Amino acid sequence: MPQNSSIDHQFPPLESALADPDGLLAVGGDLSCERLTNAYSLGIFPWYSDDQPIMWWSPDPRAVMHLDKLHLSRSLKKNMRQKNYQLTVNRDFEQVIRSCADVSRSKSHDELDPDNATDDAQTDDTWITEEMLEAYIALHHQKQAHSFEVWEGEELVGGLYGVATGAVFSGESMFHRRTDASKIAFALTCMQIKKWGYKLLDCQIMNPHLDSLGVQELPRERFKETLPGYNDKKPTHEEESWVTLDWDNSYELANAFTDAQTEKAS
Repeated sequence: MPQNSSIDHQFPPLESALADPDGLLAVGGDLSCERLTNAYSLGIFPWYSDDQPIMWWSPDPRAVMHLDKLHLSRSLKKNMRQKNYQLTVNRDFEQVIRSCADVSRSKSHDELDPDNATDDAQTDDTWITEEMLEAYIALHHQKQAHSFEVWEGEELVGGLYGVATGAVFSGESMFHRRTDASKIAFALTCMQIKKWGYKLLDCQIMNPHLDSLGVQELPRERFKETLPGYNDKKPTHEEESWVTLDWDNSYELANAFTDAQTEKAS
């Protein structure tokens, strides 16, 4: 297994990743902003526990969200209209990532409980370590890591965070404290980054929760082939990205999704 040095930010080719465990590519290195942004631009992400060295992954297949394939169930849209949660971007990145870290993770990605309070694909129950928290907060301060938030009054009830590279947004984790709040955060992410001109939401590893929202799987080789073109592009509305939202609440978001589906079908 290739060892990453603390100086060299290069990674081995994706095709050299192990089949078992699926996608393990390299071990070691650090979580500097430079290494993280390089990793994400190549389709690589870190995932490890406190008692492990830093491990870098590129699974095969790769779960991706083509932004025009978002699916929201009738019951989800009904809940979005009834609850009318408030929606924000980058209002409280640290609270989002710490909420993802604090919630118990007892299910693997292929046994994910849709009623569990976390909805990420990773399998370990402590994978967002303190070292990772500090690294992604630093990345947020560099305006490369971002969060979408769902609020009930002043309480954060759902959210999602990830990393932006070129025209790709890589979702890392999401959580909910109310039914469907993480799905609302996911829907907001898809619809808003599409408005800003992003081309793809990388979801890393498939699970039933993501599958229900329209996420698809790509062979790693095909995913790798798409990245250079997306990395070389900037969002078409870059000056608006990560500043303001097109929708202030989940009621408006549900209606916008329905309107877009109606327009697509006509």
